[in-house]
Amino acid sequence: MNTMSTQGSPIPTEVWDHQEMRDALARREISSVYRLLRRHGVSQRQIAALTGQSQSEVSEILKGRQVMAYDVLTRIAIGLGVPRGYMGLAYDETTAVRVAATADSPHPEEDESVKRRKFLAHAAAVTVGAAVFGADSGSWVSHPTQTPAPGRIGMTDVRQVEAATRALRALDYQYGGGSCRDAVVAQLSWGQQMLGASSTDIVRQRLFVALADLHNLAGWTSFDTGLMDSARNHFGQALDLAKQGENEALMANILYRMGRVYLHQNAPDDALKVFQLGQLAAQNSGSELAVGILCANEAWAYAKMGSDEQALKLLGRARDEFSRANVAEAPAWAKFFNEIDLSSMIGTVHTELAQTVDAKYTRTAIPALSKAINNFGDEYARSRSFNLTSMAINHLLEGDIDHGAKIGRQAVDLSESLKSVRTKQRMEPLRQEADKRRNNPEARELADRVARFTGTESAA
Repeated sequence: MNTMSTQGSPIPTEVWDHQEMRDALARREISSVYRLLRRHGVSQRQIAALTGQSQSEVSEILKGRQVMAYDVLTRIAIGLGVPRGYMGLAYDETTAVRVAATADSPHPEEDESVKRRKFLAHAAAVTVGAAVFGADSGSWVSHPTQTPAPGRIGMTDVRQVEAATRALRALDYQYGGGSCRDAVVAQLSWGQQMLGASSTDIVRQRLFVALADLHNLAGWTSFDTGLMDSARNHFGQALDLAKQGENEALMANILYRMGRVYLHQNAPDDALKVFQLGQLAAQNSGSELAVGILCANEAWAYAKMGSDEQALKLLGRARDEFSRANVAEAPAWAKFFNEIDLSSMIGTVHTELAQTVDAKYTRTAIPALSKAINNFGDEYARSRSFNLTSMAINHLLEGDIDHGAKIGRQAVDLSESLKSVRTKQRMEPLRQEADKRRNNPEARELADRVARFTGTESAA
């Protein structure tokens, strides 16, 4: 029976509720979906018209060509009228919970410091198996009802999750978390279904790790868009899954990222505790590079606290670990950290010390930041914007106001092209330093421009 008219009317909803179709949609096997539509009398021409594809593309897919690109899958789902959630591409119940803003968090009335303590307790329990910071460790982690799982999964399904995570992480680096967060969360909506499917033990362990990393990315992009409760929720679930996947290196990465959240919130004490837990996991993983990254971030926390002796000591250890590291054997997440990133961290730590301890630290910060800025490629636009902001602060502290203002404008120019709340918040110290020098017209113009960009107020 032909369920569509020649005018291309929508496909009846009952078509999507047949079990064979539901399974194909859950696995995103578009070739199977198209073949099932053909059984229901939908022609190749009609499929092409609804999805915006050419008939030759539809023919190739019917012959078995895989469709993995998120935007193509979304276009197909919308064009065919697939109910939301059946392919894990849009806002079903699970996705809606994860995409929800901070106001929809499980405990919005709790003070941020309480939430940090709960995460620390959870992180300690997962990492070292003990309630080091208290017993209430995980009530803030939500576990919404999952959509029906595919019956059985194999390694190919897990590789799809890994490939999507890599592609989405590249978008985050280049354009900011706002460019891809919804897509990351939608991938999770689909990926989480796999936990209810049957598989071999090897596939299941790798699935734990793949989903942990996807939650890790969801936490990072949530952080970058200012959704702190969502970030904490995703990082908490990422830790649990990484532990089940027995991947200490990924646990170190998750804790490193959560520590960065706390640094951003100006809670260096809590950040330091998280970094130290991450360092334990990094040491257990056997990676000098991962240990070095955690040490560098511990140095940043100490610098924020105004402890230059400890900051410089940890920065020295980070250098030592980096020099000994075998990058080829390092965990995948740590391989980003090269000499450019080390220079960036050295410049960042010394910029912090120049603000909290003594302006003399600008002498080390400026050349380190210059090296990083000159070597970060377009794919690391956000990192480059952070370093330009720090460089401008250093020049203002040195009294080179005109040059500092020039670099500050470059930082704003670059940041305006990014979908990142974090770049705006990282500019607050620059605005404050420029405001202190409002008698200089260049500094005044910079302070006002940063204020307009970030939505804050400059001094009158």
